[in-house]
Amino acid sequence: MSLTGLPADTDADIARVSEALAMITPRWNVRILLALSGPPMRYSEIANRFSWLHKSQLHLKLRSLCDAGLVQRSEHDARHVTYGHTGRATSLLPVLPVIVSWAEQYLEQPEGPQSAIEQIEDSLTLLTRRHAAAILWTLKVRGETSGRALATQAVPAQEWTNIYSPLRQMVADGLVDTDGKGQPYRLSSAGEGLAPVLAALSTWSAGQPLAQAARHPVWGQANTADSSTWVSHQPRTPTMRTRSDPLVQTQPTQCSPWQNTDLFSHPAPARPAPALPTGGIRR
Repeated sequence: MSLTGLPADTDADIARVSEALAMITPRWNVRILLALSGPPMRYSEIANRFSWLHKSQLHLKLRSLCDAGLVQRSEHDARHVTYGHTGRATSLLPVLPVIVSWAEQYLEQPEGPQSAIEQIEDSLTLLTRRHAAAILWTLKVRGETSGRALATQAVPAQEWTNIYSPLRQMVADGLVDTDGKGQPYRLSSAGEGLAPVLAALSTWSAGQPLAQAARHPVWGQANTADSSTWVSHQPRTPTMRTRSDPLVQTQPTQCSPWQNTDLFSHPAPARPAPALPTGGIRR
C-alpha cells in the first residue's frame, strides 16, 4: 500500500526511512546502541551504564533492538549471555555524526555544553513528527506548494485538511516556511540543510554503503554522478561546520573507524534530560 502519492521508488524510500527512524528514535535507544559499540557486554554491564532505567525497561529496550536487527543476544552458556552490535547497527554509527553536524548548524545552542548524543536525540525528535518524512520529501520534490496540493501528495489517503496540523508543527520546528495563512509552503534553510542527514538515513535503511548517499535521487548532492546509479534495496536484518570533536569531522561519505566514546563529548549526567519533547528548532 502506498504511503504517499509520489512515485513508487520515492514512496518506498520514505517508508524505509520512517521505519528506520521508528527503530532508533525511542528514548534511550541511541544511547544503548552507543554503549554497545565496543566489545559485547553482559546485561549487568549495560545496566550499570543506565542506572536510571528500571531493569524491566532496559530488558524491553534490548529486546526491541534485538527484534529490529540492531542488537544480537548471544548465549555462551546458561549463566553467560552477552549483547553486541549486529552489522546493521555498526553501519548506522557513521550516520550519527551527520546528524550532529546538522544540529550544531541549525538547532539553537543552549547556554551550557550540549553533548553530541543530546544533539542527536533532539534532531530525531523533529524528524519523527507525524508525517514529517512525507512532507519533507514532497516539498523537496515539488518545491513551493499549496497546502492542498501538498496533502494530495504527502497524505493522499486522508482528508486533505489533516495536513495543516503537522505542517503547523513543522513550521514551529523551523523545518518548513510559509508567508502566512493561505500561502504556499516550502522547505526552510534548516529543512534544506537536512539533505545530508536524510540521504544518509535513506542509504543506511536501504542497506547501501554510506558513500551512496551523495547519489540519492532526492537528497543527493548537486552535480554528482547520475542518480540512476543510486541503488535502493533493504535487507531484513549544507557544508559541515568544523570543530575539534572528531565526531563532527566525519564526512557523510566516509566510514571511519568508530570510537565508542566519540558521542559522549561531555560528562553524562546521572539521568540525562529527555529528548526535545515539543517546540522544535529552539530548544
